[in-house]
Amino acid sequence: MVGAGRLGGGDGPGRVGRARQTTPTLRPVRAQADELSLSTRGDGEVIDLTERAQRVVDGAGMRDGLCTVFVAHSTCGVTTIECEPGCNADLNAILEELAPRDRRWEHNERNADTNGHAHARAALLGPSVTVPVRDGRLTVGTWQRIVCVDFDDRPRTRTVVVQLLGD
Repeated sequence: MVGAGRLGGGDGPGRVGRARQTTPTLRPVRAQADELSLSTRGDGEVIDLTERAQRVVDGAGMRDGLCTVFVAHSTCGVTTIECEPGCNADLNAILEELAPRDRRWEHNERNADTNGHAHARAALLGPSVTVPVRDGRLTVGTWQRIVCVDFDDRPRTRTVVVQLLGD
């Protein structure tokens, strides 16, 4: 750790010594991105992206850094969750309570559209997550998965960007 030292160092017993300064080793940071294409059904479909993101990390040979998973669409979101049918249903149920499909949406009125709820749900979830990479592995928890949720009311083809920063 830069600037880390010990108390009571070189100034005699009982005195606080100066922290020993160390020079950090600087390594270049690489940036690399890959795109994933997803065919989705919409209507709250939850798609596990964890292994696909890990393959991007593996292909880049990254050992340590950050992996950002970003969906480039306004009716999808990216988050982490235990990706199993119960959690997926619970996530969609709470988002239905917050942004019900059948309420009046200004987006639908102004654009003769039907997916105002999808835009609101995606905005609540957000378009990306960033996960640390250590020793070449995404540092997700035992049951934690990186997922894309498509809230649109029709099937779509989606683009997901996996951006890596590190070495």
